[in-house]
Amino acid sequence: MRSVTYSMNVSLDGYIVGPDGGFDWTAPDEDVFRFWIDEIRGVGVHLLGRRLYETMLYWETADQDPSLDAAMLEWAALWKPLPKVVFSTTLSAVQGHARLASGGPAEEIERLRAEAGEGEIAIGGATLAAEVAAAGLIDEYRAMVHPVLVGGGTPFFPRHERRVDLELVETRTFSSRVVYLRHRVVR
Repeated sequence: MRSVTYSMNVSLDGYIVGPDGGFDWTAPDEDVFRFWIDEIRGVGVHLLGRRLYETMLYWETADQDPSLDAAMLEWAALWKPLPKVVFSTTLSAVQGHARLASGGPAEEIERLRAEAGEGEIAIGGATLAAEVAAAGLIDEYRAMVHPVLVGGGTPFFPRHERRVDLELVETRTFSSRVVYLRHRVVR
């Protein structure tokens, strides 16, 4: 069965964006960016909320930007053809290799797990991840922890009153002092 992963940048105090909506502190160095490139290779479909979808729209045409370096072009070449499912109540259309979800995240994940397909089902966006986590559907939490305290904003972890036991399966510290933590949900 295809696993469902939730992977994002996060501040040490647990936020994906600060109280002002900024996330400039997440700009990856070369090693971290290479890590994200390697991780996206294992994704078969990416589920996104509206805000993350709009942020990532740049990569649909980034290959036309002459200022991009080889790593950014590699990312764009992997991201652009990747199937994406966007969950939004305000968008009426999406671009690129994306489609609007017709149902809720639980139904979409059930459908994706039932059909033939390779690679992980990746979740992007804290609001969407919170809904998927509440349904008990996240198999792995992957946090790229940045050495900064932002003091508030959008939390990485969903706020629900349910205990979730985790098993640490991987850690990595980058030269930029960013720490990657990968936890599997114990079932």
